[in-house]
Amino acid sequence: MSKKLFVIAALFLMQIGIKAQEKKINFTEYNLPNGLHVILHQDHSTPIVAVSVMYHVGSKNEQPNRTGFAHFFEHLMFEGSDNIARGQYFKIVQGNGGTLNANTTFDRTFYYEVLPSNELALGLWLESERMLHLKIDSIGVETQRKVVKEEKKQRIDNQPYGSLLEEVFKHSYKVHPYRWTPIGSDQYIDKASLKEFMDFYKTYYVPNNATLSISGDINIDEAKKLVAKYFADIPRGTRKMNRPTVVEPPITHEIRDTVYDNIQLPAVVETYRIPAQGTKDYYAINMLTTLLSQGKSSWLQKTLVDKKQAALYTGAFPFALEDPGLFIVFGIANAGVKPQQLESDIDSVIAKVRTTEISDKEFQKLRNQIETNFVSKASTNLGIAEQLANYYVYFGDANLINTEIDRYMKVTKEDLLKAAQKYFAPNSRVILYYLPKSAKK
Repeated sequence: MSKKLFVIAALFLMQIGIKAQEKKINFTEYNLPNGLHVILHQDHSTPIVAVSVMYHVGSKNEQPNRTGFAHFFEHLMFEGSDNIARGQYFKIVQGNGGTLNANTTFDRTFYYEVLPSNELALGLWLESERMLHLKIDSIGVETQRKVVKEEKKQRIDNQPYGSLLEEVFKHSYKVHPYRWTPIGSDQYIDKASLKEFMDFYKTYYVPNNATLSISGDINIDEAKKLVAKYFADIPRGTRKMNRPTVVEPPITHEIRDTVYDNIQLPAVVETYRIPAQGTKDYYAINMLTTLLSQGKSSWLQKTLVDKKQAALYTGAFPFALEDPGLFIVFGIANAGVKPQQLESDIDSVIAKVRTTEISDKEFQKLRNQIETNFVSKASTNLGIAEQLANYYVYFGDANLINTEIDRYMKVTKEDLLKAAQKYFAPNSRVILYYLPKSAKK
């Protein structure tokens, strides 16, 4: 086959795949009497099932003097239970042909197993054990203290630019709990007592603070019976949960600082406050992110890397959060380029997006990119399970997995310009210079 025909065939097959995924995702959802929300999606295309539980607890639910608890529990929840021996959780799943993992954000914690569909009961049993019989003892806590501290050391302390998110959020928030990141602080994890960990568990890891989302090769009626078998008898949580209502004051003047790090090349980071996820302006900001940084034809790439050769790497991404989050744009300077020049070049792109209405052709390309991104998030059973849970937990509407794309498609070119002008203002941003430690006087 010629190269041209191969490319045409590949594009054709890709379009078929995208169209196939554009089908409506049907699901069943209901609540158990104990408050557990259950979402079931049946898909017989592959003999696989994704079992997931999303707890509506993240770093923002922690106390300022006990940060890192949600992330700590992401690890502790793999320690075992009254009926699962310590260290056996991974072995059980992997021994039955499955994979598993978890992740923690500012707003929620997500656990999952992807298993052969004939092991649905196993996945449900494992998650019910986590919810009801988690082993919290001195051995497990001390083990995970070491694991969490080592993870922080490897991922943040010893990584070039590793502290970027910590610094960005610390400088951008002063009263809201987003001012600390999910990784938390070693000192607070070290100080916490066994009782404090047990109290946190009994408060947040309860059925009425959880969404059980299952996607894959299941029979809905049989799945309901298994869900009832493993979860119906778990008692409802009764403790008061910390749901922050504090409103972060706006940034009214530019904030600047310098971070000295174990790096070779300087970096410039600019952050702007953006609205909470799900709001009208949020969709415009998300589309602007794609315009600025997705692909080789993005504005930042073309200007900073290709044309001016000021940056070795550049990008932008929004932190979409339950409360107003952050838009972050950054560049790592090319050899010999001073951070002041890199900042000026970044600002030229931000100024352009604040003053220039994009062309019809570019706007259509942007809409196409957004549609492709939207579809790809729900292209696997795990992706579907997570998206269904996300939409329910954050918006109270799991069907947004089918309809949220309409919100993007309602955004106009004028909306993009207005959002850029409103949120990317020079007097309401944080600018950080990352410099080598050798540059510190």
